[in-house]
Amino acid sequence: MLTVSCPSCGAGVRFRSHASVMAVCEFCRTGVVKDPAAVRELGKVAEVLEDYSPIQLGTSGTWGQRGFTVVGRLQLRYDAGMWNEWHILFDDGSSGWLADASGQYTVTTARDTPASLPAFETLRPGQEYQIGTERYTAADVRTAECVGGQGELPFIVGAGWQARVADLRQGTAFVTLDYSDGAAPQLYGGKAATLEGLKCQLLRDDDTILQTAGRYRGKLAALSCPSCGNAIQYLPGLTASLVCKACRAQLDAASPQAQVLQAGEKVKAVRTTLELGAEGKLGNQKITVIGVMRRMDDEGSTWTEYLLYGARGGFTWLEETDDGWFKSQVMDDWPRWQGEKAQLGSVRFEQQYDYRATVTFAAGAFNWRVQVGDATRIVEFERNGVHLAAELTAHELTWSKSTPVAHDQVQAWFDPKAKAKKAAPRTKGGNAPDRTYRDVAVMFIIGMLLINAIPLVFGFRATYLYTVLGSAAVYLPARFLDWLNERR
Repeated sequence: MLTVSCPSCGAGVRFRSHASVMAVCEFCRTGVVKDPAAVRELGKVAEVLEDYSPIQLGTSGTWGQRGFTVVGRLQLRYDAGMWNEWHILFDDGSSGWLADASGQYTVTTARDTPASLPAFETLRPGQEYQIGTERYTAADVRTAECVGGQGELPFIVGAGWQARVADLRQGTAFVTLDYSDGAAPQLYGGKAATLEGLKCQLLRDDDTILQTAGRYRGKLAALSCPSCGNAIQYLPGLTASLVCKACRAQLDAASPQAQVLQAGEKVKAVRTTLELGAEGKLGNQKITVIGVMRRMDDEGSTWTEYLLYGARGGFTWLEETDDGWFKSQVMDDWPRWQGEKAQLGSVRFEQQYDYRATVTFAAGAFNWRVQVGDATRIVEFERNGVHLAAELTAHELTWSKSTPVAHDQVQAWFDPKAKAKKAAPRTKGGNAPDRTYRDVAVMFIIGMLLINAIPLVFGFRATYLYTVLGSAAVYLPARFLDWLNERR
């Protein structure tokens, strides 16, 4: 370990890895460059945006049989979001990267670069490319700007530094092609991971995450919409988009003073089954509805998507459609997409739909910049009630897996705070509720009275008692069944 004095403030700056060439002073934010003969000042490095990530400098874990410690961090921003690249130092002295994008993690290390790799400009999400002896599917192709840094880094990063990177996947295998230094990329390879699988220690606790998420450390304690002044309660850190619930203004959450990017339409409030901010419990994990989005397909059918956040479980989606409720999770293990089939392990899924989904309403916080009018191509595959969905844009391909969830189960997760209605999921054409047992009973009684109208007219005294008893025998059990349903 090498400790030097910061050229700006004199505080001690540690270099634990011999591969680190730069470190950020934790006291004055000065970038300190380690040259062979001296230490020089690079200039101020922007403060990172505190976010929902439980990882921090000093977090340790194990990847395979190798222990590691987090020693540095880059925060990268692109046009629709942000992500973290954590610089990790292995116990054997080598280093790597732990990527953290909205609760999805991958660990990669530098690999020998094959002689023939595709040019950055030719890469397209969803297309397959030969990387060495294997074929990978392009998942993410974009240019991002470094907006913050901490700790030790293996290369010099200054203001305006840009990364041109492409991520490709094959099952759980993951490779990154980094074109930041020119046309010939650096290859990094690794796998998708989870914090549990990495056996991470010294993670941030839930209270710390909730207290600091969405603000620059010590600089932003609260946020009001600059457009209408309404308080924004659910400000996520690693989410670039906030949509004010009151005025529909879209806000940039990546700066201490939120800037109005686009004034939203003054539309009527959209009623949803689960309210924004509703809290519930999924297993032992506390969850909160932080975002609500309505989308529409090419034929005009609509559905509602709820973004749930749990401090340890990360992000989960609940989808409310005319076919019922579905719980959806972004996949780390990618299926192989072959024409109208997708194969996940040994299981083959058949294509059901291929359509364009357009955002028609959004409120709350999301882990990417979302606005009304955003369109995505979605291809759905199904087998035995389990759905796989590929969502494709010009810069990104993601896979998600969804399974049906009973309405009673959703109600159990959020009751009583969410006030989830007993109504059926919203249909394509509107918000018609379930028909209750009482409704059916009343219709039956009316029908019975109509059929017996003539006997009642001519023999009312002889028949009315039987009519009343028959009606009660139908109506009272129906009301009891409705009461049971309401208590579930």
